[in-house]
Amino acid sequence: MIELGPIRPPSESKSLLLRLTRNCSWNQCLFCPLYKETTFSRRSMAEIKKDIDTIRGVVDDLKSLSWKLGSGGRVTSTVVSHVYPSRDYSPFYRQVAHWLYFGEGSVFLQDANSLIMKPEDVAEILQYLREQVPGVRRITSYARSRTLARRTPEELVILRKAGLDRIHIGLESGYDPVLRFMKKGSTAEDHIKAGCLVRDAGISLSEYVMPGLGGKRWWREHAQATAEVLNQINADFIRLRSLRVPRSAPLHERIEAGEMELLDDDGVVREIRLFIESLNGITSVVASDHIMNLLEEISGTLPDDKEEMLAVADRYLALPDKERLLYNVGRWGGAFRKLNDLEEPVLRAKIEQVVHQWNLETSGQVDEIIKEMADQYI
Repeated sequence: MIELGPIRPPSESKSLLLRLTRNCSWNQCLFCPLYKETTFSRRSMAEIKKDIDTIRGVVDDLKSLSWKLGSGGRVTSTVVSHVYPSRDYSPFYRQVAHWLYFGEGSVFLQDANSLIMKPEDVAEILQYLREQVPGVRRITSYARSRTLARRTPEELVILRKAGLDRIHIGLESGYDPVLRFMKKGSTAEDHIKAGCLVRDAGISLSEYVMPGLGGKRWWREHAQATAEVLNQINADFIRLRSLRVPRSAPLHERIEAGEMELLDDDGVVREIRLFIESLNGITSVVASDHIMNLLEEISGTLPDDKEEMLAVADRYLALPDKERLLYNVGRWGGAFRKLNDLEEPVLRAKIEQVVHQWNLETSGQVDEIIKEMADQYI
């Protein structure tokens, strides 16, 4: 049976997940703790097609159930409500039911580097998927820059024609000393070449940037060099994913050993401001759409929204110490999503009560407490 990952609430289960590989093809990066004890391998064509056949079978079963429940073959809330609590249906059925219910038709190729497979093989899989599973409208995959940089323009066009609509790349940094320190396995040159190949092939490109990855030592260089790489690519999307280091990550050991000093939240905001300021001549959408980002409001389309994004950072940095403390506690406590939430009387009163009860204004452990709150989202 196809591996679909953990079941999520309906609002988060909008993509159907398909694995072309087992685990990641690169497990040396100091940031990622996920695949340290696992072995990478490619899944066979027969195995992947069998999974697609299984998906098709479940789709047919759910549509038959829909007819029986009077929904006319459509997977409605009635069908989902029938499938989800029943022990007669596996989590796999529930995942496919959610996918059909939302009707967005998005499929995500799992693991960090599915495109390490031969382009011709990936193209055959994509074509088979679209033929066998009705309703597929967008197929997205992660890929490593180093892998893509080795592809020819013709190979990327093959993937686009086969139905690969979007590629996500974990750029993280465009500054080579940071990339070497993190054992990323890619260089700034790799990032530029890979990104340009994807864009030239007509595939939508989403690049992930990791504010804070340069630490206190390299924060300025990390921000400016990463912006310069992206200025040469002009990706469709630039997504911010601020650094958080779980204890299970190898990077945590190096931090404990004094090899890297992390930025605090204010420092990360200053870095993001410099990064946004250094983005020039591109039309990318900047998205801060993740709970690990302090300021989700830093988002917009370049160049039109650049000044507005900078203004969000400036507004935060100009807040008095007490107001920044209130916002941080509210944000990492899950109560705040935007700076204007500070002006909501009920929400503000609750956060002020927490700050008072925890004695945060005078405590010498504010940074540690804030970090512990933020790390809960990892």
